Amino acid sequence: MAEPVESLGYEQARDELVEVVRALEAGGLSLDESVALWERGEALAARCEEQLAGARERVQTALDARAD
Repeated sequence: MAEPVESLGYEQARDELVEVVRALEAGGLSLDESVALWERGEALAARCEEQLAGARERVQTALDARAD
């Protein structure tokens, strides 16, 4: 069973997303498998963006604190 997307760190989500893309590009999946994989990929991409947004916010906070 795949780990819940919400529990993945950035690197884990990114690496799994790469594998999802490879599997979809390789083809040979049923429609249901392809749709499920696509949905997992969308969730992984959103998780990556969430992690990056948090990192950007932390960097900006650190820069703002340093400027004071």
